[in-house]
Amino acid sequence: MPFNFAKILVVILLSFTFFTSTAQTRKRHFKQKEIGFFGGASYYIGDLNQRSHFKFSQPAFGALFRYSTNYRFAFKFAFNYGNINATDKSSNEPDQIERNLNFKSRLYEFSAVSEFNFVEYRLGHEKHYRCMYIFGGIGTTYINPKSNIGEGYEELQNKKTEGANYSKIQLCLPFGVGFKWNVTERVGLNVEWGPRKLFTDYLDDVSSSYPMIGGTAQTNQSLNGGGTPGTMRGNPRSKDWYFFYGIGLNIRLNNKIICNQMN
Repeated sequence: MPFNFAKILVVILLSFTFFTSTAQTRKRHFKQKEIGFFGGASYYIGDLNQRSHFKFSQPAFGALFRYSTNYRFAFKFAFNYGNINATDKSSNEPDQIERNLNFKSRLYEFSAVSEFNFVEYRLGHEKHYRCMYIFGGIGTTYINPKSNIGEGYEELQNKKTEGANYSKIQLCLPFGVGFKWNVTERVGLNVEWGPRKLFTDYLDDVSSSYPMIGGTAQTNQSLNGGGTPGTMRGNPRSKDWYFFYGIGLNIRLNNKIICNQMN
């Protein structure tokens, strides 16, 4: 998703979550703790898959802890694991087919986000039992791009395929939208879709140009003798993105809900 409007969307989501949830703290307070489990898929948008959402989706899962302070607002701390991959061979673009690159990477993500419910919601409540919500926050993710150059997959970060240094641990901004509802007094479900804004273009180990010197098989796998040193190998103007989507199971931990309603 090299969308230019994505940065604006992140700011809007975070600002909206903060100001609206702050306003709600004077209305209905309660303390509720939950644990949850996530199952779904992950995928990537970047130089090897520029526009096709949900393409190359791979299984993903995670676990979370949620702390709610009122009917509209909650904090969530989560760990998510996923896999992403892409290959130029599946593209309809002649330039990508000629470039002939591929990659895969595992993702290990830790995040802290705030959630805002569009209507009042509480797990276990008979009246406020479902809602749509948005979320936004901050996290870190571990990446390790690998490529199959004919003899199995090899790690690329230490090969400096474009002569660049980058860390396997990256800052990310998770945000997104979901819908949640109660199943029993203590159990709820949710569906969620969440982009991850990264600040690196090397999630796929592809960003700028073919190196002038020191080119390797990992750098240049192009067909028909392409990949001239100094020519473009990727698009450095847009950063890479990855996404999680799926369904979650949420379980309320405390039997007694501490509630305080104020007019």
